[in-house]
Amino acid sequence: MSDRAAAVNAWEALFRAQVTVLRVLQAEFPTDEISLNEYDVLFNLSRQPEHQLRIRDLNKHLLLTQPSVSRLVDRLAARGLLRKEADPGDGRGTIVCLTEAGYELFRSVAVPHSTSIAKEMAALTPDELAALTALTDKLRRSIEG
Repeated sequence: MSDRAAAVNAWEALFRAQVTVLRVLQAEFPTDEISLNEYDVLFNLSRQPEHQLRIRDLNKHLLLTQPSVSRLVDRLAARGLLRKEADPGDGRGTIVCLTEAGYELFRSVAVPHSTSIAKEMAALTPDELAALTALTDKLRRSIEG
């Protein structure tokens, strides 16, 4: 098998596995209060220092287009789950901050959601999970530069 064919086969396997697991996770998502995409925003902000990030940097963590992220952030801010602030270092920039209400909602969803994730990933051994994490991190870093 050529290197190109091996790369395509590996990509297809990775992509199909992701789609399959995501479909199950969406079906099992533990709340109607927020969507999986909204949860992803709260999740990413919860991992940042002071639970905040410039919106353009948040875009890099999500699988949505910039206009979609902006609309999603606006909806979450209108519900009091996020706060938008002007970036003091760049007048054109916006900082998105996770509010206490947003963090509490994230935490209440995170436990049952992580249980679903663990259930779907249980087909892999701990060593396989570590290898998968290392390989996907390596791939991402090589692309991000």
